[in-house]
Amino acid sequence: MVRQESPGGVGAGAGERARAAVVSDALGVGVAVGLSGFAFGVTAAGAGISVLQACVLSLLVFTGASQFALVGALAAGGNPFTAAAGAFFLGTRNAFYGLRLSQLLALPKVLRPFAAHWVIDETAAVALAQPDRRSARLGFTVTGLSLYLLWNLTTLLGALGAEALGDTSAWGLDAAGPAVFLALLAPMLKTATERAVAALAVVLGLGLLPVLPAGLPVLVAALAAPAVLWLKGRRS
Repeated sequence: MVRQESPGGVGAGAGERARAAVVSDALGVGVAVGLSGFAFGVTAAGAGISVLQACVLSLLVFTGASQFALVGALAAGGNPFTAAAGAFFLGTRNAFYGLRLSQLLALPKVLRPFAAHWVIDETAAVALAQPDRRSARLGFTVTGLSLYLLWNLTTLLGALGAEALGDTSAWGLDAAGPAVFLALLAPMLKTATERAVAALAVVLGLGLLPVLPAGLPVLVAALAAPAVLWLKGRRS
């Protein structure tokens, strides 16, 4: 005798599989990116930042690109205010993510200040890829929680283990953060305008690196977007 599945049972099973897929994807992103916190801990220690300072940065700042920019500028001998300005500028992109996510997630007001701390590249990417609000909330929460816990844990381990590694620059770990950021950014460059902005930003940043003080090239590279948009408007 063949058993007939009720429509409700089929729908429930499909829903469970969909939620499991969201959790799996979110955990994959959280674990993969969270492990690079080890590289940040090592790089921070190599820049003369204490274990406590590195851990506080990961706990309170929690945006990898900005953290790497800050310690990278300090390691290059940059002015602390210039280094902080570059890190702050990179972090402002999260505000634009927040504008979109606030509409998508529609969280209760009491949760919004806590959720805002998790608005970063990875959580935004996972949440925005979901087909509905419930899945977006689940993806955002799982990605944020797993990434926050693992990033802070590996920051501590990396900072503590920096002395055992010796010369941290010889390991090339300072490139881990930018590499992760570029890996996440590359698939999002779908139009010619976006690719032109990225290319010009790279040229400006790398070209001015030997000329300007540490921390300033990234600020100048931000001019790539208005420059490309202005040129596009002129051609139109």
